[in-house]
Amino acid sequence: METINIHEAKTHLSRLVEEAAKGKAFIIAKAGKPLVKVVPLSEEEQENDTKLGFMAGEISVPEDFDTMGAFEMKSLFEGSKDS
Repeated sequence: METINIHEAKTHLSRLVEEAAKGKAFIIAKAGKPLVKVVPLSEEEQENDTKLGFMAGEISVPEDFDTMGAFEMKSLFEGSKDS
């Protein structure tokens, strides 16, 4: 597995990430001391990353959602009109 100096990794990050995504893992070192290993995500990790729309059809938003509690909020800010 290739070891790359941190300065070189910063300079060529885009290319290195593309290569890692294709399966070519590498190690980033600082002053010759290994710090981290960059490896591609597994198929499972890639598939579980999609969150948008994950509760579609499971919840509903009331029509008056934008105005719910408006009277109570107004009362809290303006105080009670009863006194």
